[in-house]
Amino acid sequence: MTGLHAGGTQSHRVLAIHREVQRESLRQRMVDDPRYQALRRAGVPVSSLGRGWDDPANRPFDTAELARAARLAATSDVILTLKEQPLRLVATDAFGDAPVVACLHRSDPEHSGRGLADLLEAASSGRLAAAVCCAYATRDAYAAAGVPEHLLTVVPNGVDLLRFRPAGRGRRATLRVRTGIPVDASVVVLAARYDTMKDVPLFLAAARVHLAADDGAHVVACGAGMSLANPGLADDVARAFGDRPDLLDRLHLLGVRHDVPSVLAIADVVALTSSFGEAAPLCLIEGAMCGAVPVATDVGDSARIVEGIGLVVARDPEAVAAGWAEGSPGATS
Repeated sequence: MTGLHAGGTQSHRVLAIHREVQRESLRQRMVDDPRYQALRRAGVPVSSLGRGWDDPANRPFDTAELARAARLAATSDVILTLKEQPLRLVATDAFGDAPVVACLHRSDPEHSGRGLADLLEAASSGRLAAAVCCAYATRDAYAAAGVPEHLLTVVPNGVDLLRFRPAGRGRRATLRVRTGIPVDASVVVLAARYDTMKDVPLFLAAARVHLAADDGAHVVACGAGMSLANPGLADDVARAFGDRPDLLDRLHLLGVRHDVPSVLAIADVVALTSSFGEAAPLCLIEGAMCGAVPVATDVGDSARIVEGIGLVVARDPEAVAAGWAEGSPGATS
């Protein structure tokens, strides 16, 4: 969007329903989000209906909210929704007859709350002009859920190669030292929020096996809720490492980071241990572009993404750890 906006031939505006959300143990404000900041730097106006983190998800839209939405919709040629949830707002009379394109990011439509019902209703009424899927797994899952196939188009995820690229030897060494990791260590990185779909207990169990087997290995995790300030993660760590607390010196839990390219630049292996819901995980693509070997469970389009450059592993701690070891420096194929 920032690129199209900067070109001068298109004009874009963004409307968020919430000004802040609660994700895992963190309250996140819209204005602090790097994507918000990137849009604003590009000159894209961004506003919200002002809902807070504690607003009920299905609270009806009031008159003031609908009026604000109507003002933006009146000057719009196309309405683009991020996932299904905004369709509840777009389906109101405030948005008139502008064609609606929904962006779909998951491979488990049934876990989107009432979002799937809203999407199916928009499709059946003719309100939905198209749905852009970031993965073939997404297209197949939504088609199976009842969305007409002619509406579903796959546009695979891509990444900014100016941001996600291998670090030079000197910069890589500096980034590792800043993270408390020896320059010559083998490093596995998981970039994911603390969420059931990410199967963090599997990641930690694999980390326990990997760190015990290789005393030169370090394991890093970053993302919302991925710090010991999150009681759930603290409990998971205690269960996984209860008999080997000595290994925790080589487990680095960084929490939310706004310099993800720098975190991935220290990795030899980028990990994904998810059990469901993934479509085309950006962490695998971003990590690979930074020079890491992607090692993933078989979920969504992961196998398609890592084909020829990485490994698909079974959802078992020993298998995951073996994949990490195979992808680490010095491993033999």
